[in-house]
Amino acid sequence: GTGPVPAAEQVLLLARAKARDVRATARTAADLVLGCDSMLELDDGTGPTVVGKPADAAEAAARWRAMRGRTGVLHTGHWLIGTGTDEVGATSSTVVHFADLTDAEIDAYVATGEPLHVAGAFTVDGLGGPFVTGIEGDHHGVVGLSLPLLRDLLGQVGVTVPELWSTTALTAGR
Repeated sequence: GTGPVPAAEQVLLLARAKARDVRATARTAADLVLGCDSMLELDDGTGPTVVGKPADAAEAAARWRAMRGRTGVLHTGHWLIGTGTDEVGATSSTVVHFADLTDAEIDAYVATGEPLHVAGAFTVDGLGGPFVTGIEGDHHGVVGLSLPLLRDLLGQVGVTVPELWSTTALTAGR
């Protein structure tokens, strides 16, 4: 038999399923479609566990009690479907170091609702930012979309980043 699917592969499979679902309902094959999915892999002392979004506030609080003072790996799968039939995918895996939060900090953070909507029950670019003491790897991957990895995937389907820039977007701030 086969063992459990590694977290880095799980997120890639989920990202592919999301992208293919969108492609199936797209108006035109000329559209680029990107699917992403993230999971946190954490060793809480009993062995590695892989978690996505918490089901409720109690699960988010319990997860933070297991995460505090520890290090995890956030895996973000990316699946890009090109304008034809080309499909490419890759996973960004970034080490995340968590602060040793007090119970009061955990309860207050969970009460904001933010941890309920994100993989691993934390954000690095939102209210949870102060509780992340460091990252090793791609910051963009922790936010949920690795821009350097996306650039690589776009190149594999024959698209450059500058091709995606519109004159409207470039001049909107002027």
